[in-house]
Amino acid sequence: MTTVFVNAHLVDPDTLREGSGALFVRGETIADVVWGAQPNLPEGARVIDCGGRVLAPGLVDMRVFVGEPGAEHRETLKSASEAAAAGGVTTIVTMPDTNPAVDEPAIVDYVMRRARDTACVRVLPAAALTKGLAGREMTEFGLLGEAGAVAFTDGARCVTNPRVMRRALLYARDVGALVMNHCEDPDLVGDGVMNEGEFSTRLGLLGIPREAETIVLERDVRLARLAGSRLHAPLVSCADSVEIARRAKEAGIGLTCGVSINHLTLNEVDVGDYRTFFKLSPPLRAEADRQAMIEALVEGVVDVIVSDHDPQDVETKRLPFAEAANGAVGLETLLSAALRLVHADRIALPALLRALSTRPAEILGLPQGRLARGAPADLIVFDPDEPYVLDKAELRSRSKNTPFDEARLEGRVALTMVAGEVVFDGA
Repeated sequence: MTTVFVNAHLVDPDTLREGSGALFVRGETIADVVWGAQPNLPEGARVIDCGGRVLAPGLVDMRVFVGEPGAEHRETLKSASEAAAAGGVTTIVTMPDTNPAVDEPAIVDYVMRRARDTACVRVLPAAALTKGLAGREMTEFGLLGEAGAVAFTDGARCVTNPRVMRRALLYARDVGALVMNHCEDPDLVGDGVMNEGEFSTRLGLLGIPREAETIVLERDVRLARLAGSRLHAPLVSCADSVEIARRAKEAGIGLTCGVSINHLTLNEVDVGDYRTFFKLSPPLRAEADRQAMIEALVEGVVDVIVSDHDPQDVETKRLPFAEAANGAVGLETLLSAALRLVHADRIALPALLRALSTRPAEILGLPQGRLARGAPADLIVFDPDEPYVLDKAELRSRSKNTPFDEARLEGRVALTMVAGEVVFDGA
């Protein structure tokens, strides 16, 4: 069957083009894109009237923590995919921080089979960088890649041993793998629980210095230059990291960077009266750092925006701030929160969607993120101006630890399509 989207405001983040038009889907791919005049409709086609809303490629989220296997009470592949579909995310890259860790081909295969059976969006597993996420011995990149792993990372853990990291980058270069190392030195973090500065002192909380991030990033950039390999910094959060990334890119080092939507829209002051839903890793930074991250995104120094979706249950969040677990859910609010930057005239909509879809797809070597003939029919329809107040009880994630509870947001997804099939209809 042919599906035709009409009366759409098309946004192609690959070419940064936007305008009215229509789009044809046949099977699992985009058959045609018509800019301007509305086309003749083929007989028997299914017609979806967008009513002037935005039609764009689905989002690609490169950093999603899922509890399955081992912690299904926090999140399953099914619940995470339903949350993703409701938020306009059509591809998620799952982190290996599970029990057991995703460090063997059999576990990669298990995740992919479970995703095929239960998930409604594309699920791409990232495998562990080191065995057991222990940071001491590399995993077998070649076999894990053949099993379906799209990248290698220890998730929320940092590989602190430079020799292990160098070997990983050398091996990744030879097999064409992507290495993503969490930039946060655990020894410098110590017992810190929020950004180090005047505000942490006022709250009486131990701080985490920016150097916990920048020292690891600087080291990894130098090792990537030594190995001649690609490196992705999954989360950068401060102005000093932006300068390191800028210098690396100017020097021709194969570095790409991500930033979480939390660090683009929130700052350390949001911790307020010890609200644990705002306890993250890396921690929320000062307002000057947030502004620097936005400028880096506009300049292209920062390549992608991620949700950093990290579900935590009530028992790990309803604790004193210093004892609570890090993490916040974000799949369903990723687009709405990111649109705050558009409404504040900080970035154009096509450029924002490029960081949410096209660039992550390019980094991962995926064909998604384009409105073009032959591209996968992973599409979203949304109204960027529709206001709503978020009620965490309505979230599809099993965990409800969102920092945007009761926040006023704009931009609701009306429809999500994956491989030509509608997986979410918000009408």
